[in-house]
Amino acid sequence: MNFSTADRTNDNAVEGNGTSYLSSSVYPRLDFYIGLGLAISSSLFIGSSFIIKKKALIKLARNDYFHRASEGGYGYLREWLWWLGVLTMGAGEACNFAAYAFAPASLVTPLGALSVIVTAILSSKLLKERLNLLGKIGCAVCLLGSTVVVIHSPKEEEVSNMAELALKMRDIGFIFYVAAVVLVSMVMIICIAPHFGHSNILVYIFICSIIGSLSVLSVKGLGLAIKETISGKQQFTNLLTWFWLVAVIFCVAIQLIYLNKSLDIYNTSMVTPIYYVFFTTFVILASSILYKEWSRLAASDILGNIVGFLITIIGIFQMQLFRDVNISLRHLQILIHRPSSINSSETENGTTYLVDDLPDDTANPQQIYT
Repeated sequence: MNFSTADRTNDNAVEGNGTSYLSSSVYPRLDFYIGLGLAISSSLFIGSSFIIKKKALIKLARNDYFHRASEGGYGYLREWLWWLGVLTMGAGEACNFAAYAFAPASLVTPLGALSVIVTAILSSKLLKERLNLLGKIGCAVCLLGSTVVVIHSPKEEEVSNMAELALKMRDIGFIFYVAAVVLVSMVMIICIAPHFGHSNILVYIFICSIIGSLSVLSVKGLGLAIKETISGKQQFTNLLTWFWLVAVIFCVAIQLIYLNKSLDIYNTSMVTPIYYVFFTTFVILASSILYKEWSRLAASDILGNIVGFLITIIGIFQMQLFRDVNISLRHLQILIHRPSSINSSETENGTTYLVDDLPDDTANPQQIYT
């Protein structure tokens, strides 16, 4: 048996003449739970903000006096409900920003999937948008994947102050990664995007995802500086703090430009899951290079992180790609209890139907065409 962990715990619990004191390891663990709580709160706020703003836009659409946002109108700026949505999103982004200062990026970023779940559930309740059976299962799969990520993610930060961060930035691996991101991004923006951006969905998403990985590193570095300043160690006289601030503004601006381009051209149901996969993958890669977040993890925890992330990806794709499929629990009950009613042939015009979609003049309304 290996008693090394227990021995270290006992050594930390007793000092000198046997007087108990709080182990320093408690503080990193406390930071982890603070970051986890902030990340979950961020998803709740951001997911809710989409619903609030959507309600405001629906309200304005009923008013002929204002032009709709899709028509270039700005009437929503006069609607208090829309501003409430903006404030809610601001609160979510603030929580997300703070979460990076307390918890590893490999934990915070994948939990962004929870905002998709919040939006899906609230839209079905408040906007009366239909969340089909596959969407509900997708929500459950996302929750399962997020839980696995939380269980196996790093519990302690590898960088606790700006001096350590400055030292890690000199690592050859990080320098190579940043150089590669800058070079690849320039090639994509200058040479590839103008020719293939409107025909290939991956081009714009790849650009905003790979730049987004640097924005997360910058946010995390800036958050660490603010955290140290609050604790009494002034960091706004440190040039590195201002470097991170400029990097945040620059990277986020580019990220938003190309994300908006992709959303303007392609279907949101395709952009959302692909962007989540690319963005989260690059963030995990970048944070593992700079912050060495997985360096102390056991092989089982590394595997657990990867599996949890893949499970979450499956849930996101399931929610987005099959959200318009007309399927419910009643359809499954019909399939189970009336197997003889299934007819695999197509209608005369080649259209396939589910029960709720069958035309009124269909000979047998109980048939399910697949």
